[in-house]
Amino acid sequence: MSHSQFDESGTMQDMYINDGFIQEEEPVAMEAEVYVNGKVQLNSKKQKKSKKKKNDEKNYFSICCGVLRKLWATRQTEDIDKVKHPERYVKITLRELVIYLIFLVVICIVSFGMIHSNTFTFTNVLIDSFIKSKAEGSDIAFEDVVHMNEIWNILQGPFLDNYFNDFKQSTNNTDDLTKFIANENRILGLARLRQVRVRNDSCVIPDDFKQEIRFCYSDWAPSLEEKEPFGPFVGQNMTSNVTAWFYQTEKELKGSGHQGLMNYYDGSGYVMELSQEREETQARIQYLFDNLWIDRATRAVFIDFTVYNANINLFCQIKIVFELPATGGVVPSYIMRPVKLIRYVTTFDYFILVCEIVLCVFVLYYIIEEAIEIQKHKLSYFKAFWNILDVVILAIAVVCIVFNIYRQEKVSNMLEKLLENDNQFIDFDLLAYWQELFNNAVGFMSFLAWIKVFKYVSFNKTMTQLSLTLSRCAKDVVGFAIMFFIVFLAYAQLGYLIFGTQVQDFSTFSFAIFTLFRIILGDFDFESLEAANRVLGPIFFLTYVFFVFFVLLNMFIAIINDTYGEIKSEIANQKSDIELGSFFKKGYNRVLDKLNIRRAQIIDIQKAITTADLNQDNIIDFIEFRNNLRAKGYGDIEIEALFSKYDLDGDRCLNETEQKNMFKDLSEQNDELKEAYMALEQASEEKGNEEKKRKRTDGVLFEDYSNLSSRIDKMETSIGSIVNKVDSVLNKLENAEKNIRAQSGMESEVRSKSNVSKKIDGLHSLTQSNC
Repeated sequence: MSHSQFDESGTMQDMYINDGFIQEEEPVAMEAEVYVNGKVQLNSKKQKKSKKKKNDEKNYFSICCGVLRKLWATRQTEDIDKVKHPERYVKITLRELVIYLIFLVVICIVSFGMIHSNTFTFTNVLIDSFIKSKAEGSDIAFEDVVHMNEIWNILQGPFLDNYFNDFKQSTNNTDDLTKFIANENRILGLARLRQVRVRNDSCVIPDDFKQEIRFCYSDWAPSLEEKEPFGPFVGQNMTSNVTAWFYQTEKELKGSGHQGLMNYYDGSGYVMELSQEREETQARIQYLFDNLWIDRATRAVFIDFTVYNANINLFCQIKIVFELPATGGVVPSYIMRPVKLIRYVTTFDYFILVCEIVLCVFVLYYIIEEAIEIQKHKLSYFKAFWNILDVVILAIAVVCIVFNIYRQEKVSNMLEKLLENDNQFIDFDLLAYWQELFNNAVGFMSFLAWIKVFKYVSFNKTMTQLSLTLSRCAKDVVGFAIMFFIVFLAYAQLGYLIFGTQVQDFSTFSFAIFTLFRIILGDFDFESLEAANRVLGPIFFLTYVFFVFFVLLNMFIAIINDTYGEIKSEIANQKSDIELGSFFKKGYNRVLDKLNIRRAQIIDIQKAITTADLNQDNIIDFIEFRNNLRAKGYGDIEIEALFSKYDLDGDRCLNETEQKNMFKDLSEQNDELKEAYMALEQASEEKGNEEKKRKRTDGVLFEDYSNLSSRIDKMETSIGSIVNKVDSVLNKLENAEKNIRAQSGMESEVRSKSNVSKKIDGLHSLTQSNC
């Protein structure tokens, strides 16, 4: 090989330089220094080296910046013109879509991993135990409580029976089941009985009734809350043994508030903590009953406790509530919050932990991406809906990540306190409430993440139909909504005023609004309306159904339908912003080209093996092999690499065994390429057949047919006028040709006559001379 050949390839010369065959000359000490005005300065070679080093550092920095730019390259950061650079626009869009789909899959795994499949069954068992169960010899369950005395019946009956397990068995192989509910749910700590009260002077008694009614208790309000001791300990100080008759603040109780059906109640009040023994608990409840702990001033009674099921690793914070409004009676309600507070126990839990870490990486990636876009577009960034959606998703994700860390630490501290002293009340209510909010936030984030998929598929005209339809008909829908809600709210107010005192669905104005929405969906109770008022009930129902359901709702559907028809007809005549079909087709063709080139190279090498042995000695030396392949346009480096791969003994010759190995490998590669090529061809044929079949089976819309027929009519009229003009031009050309022919005929006739006369004169002169 010549030195020029190495220069053309580039890498071969670098290889020799790196191996030491060609070395640059280093300047000696005197050559590296130059004296200028008595000062030592570096000569030109030294300066070049320093400049080269700086250039290398700049190159490394530019390479790093380029990698980071490609990593966070989006359509907004690059500002790519999809008309001038469609392929680059498609690549970046598809890259964004693929990354986001991975992010979406991770979100789905994390969100589904938080919910146990047996959560509903777990909750249902506790509801059957405390809410639907009845005391022996009584038909009253928790849901049936309507009087104050029935609260005591529930506490001394179904509550005690289910809170304390009668199945007593405790050995070395089993747990003490007296602390388990339904044999599987371990009670954590003690249960707490709490009430809130109002003062006697919380309302004003009219003068006419002051002698008959001396005590008046208003509805619940924090400003009217009773804070003084009552019962047998009026005027005494609270002790650790007697707390049920003394007021304690929410901070002292380390409790939390609750939103009931009637009002919101804070975490303060009068508290009695139950025992771990059934007899002691029953005695405490009887003591409270005997001393009238619940009376007219009571506005709500709460029973709080927490259970844990180790089989499914779920906590459940239970709150049973009896609200006693100022109207009298009892309004029972309950909340059961099954939550997974100990997150990482099983192998699947640790898999979820890995997915959560991946999710954190994705969140960091998208935060940097959005920061780059905000830095580039400034305030105009927030004008786009999808950008605002990105910010909301990332904000929810950051809040969830912070809460996840806080929850892990908080649960560890609470369980540590509980294990130190099991004979105390540990309030899991607030933590379970925040965990429930956390689950809701993750679900809402998952919902928004799925909606964001439209951002990446909006380049297709079919995918833009929804957004275009909603944006086009927005003004009409707003105008219709004003008209609709005028009629709707009028009916809601009418129903509340007429039926509010007798029908539960119209007992409040908000209930009336939801009831009217349910009537639109077909869920209504006509019998209750008719029973409340036999005249106004049917009239109200029939007029509402006619005006709202048959008129207004159909107007709304007509607005959407007309706009959708317009959008669909416009889109049918447009092309998609990005033709994915052509993009993938080009990529498919490039893959085929590479396969064909690779197959051609293998064939060339196989031919070189069979034809390079010119002296017929069954040994191919490197020179014969190189000359054969060089004649077909292959470079020296490729030839050298291929030959060295099979030249195992390093003698620069391929013996018969080495030739067989090379030929075998090439044949296998050729077969693999043939199979890949045939698979691609078969997939392409199947896709083409499907498209042809679809084109044959798909019908033609009437709008498309009318548009095409009108275009054909216009083309026929324009073509007819063009044909007429062409005919007139042809007629003119024929007339001109006739005139030319006539003139040429006359000239030829005159010429022939003159020739004849000349010939006659010649003959005449000839005869005269002969005579």
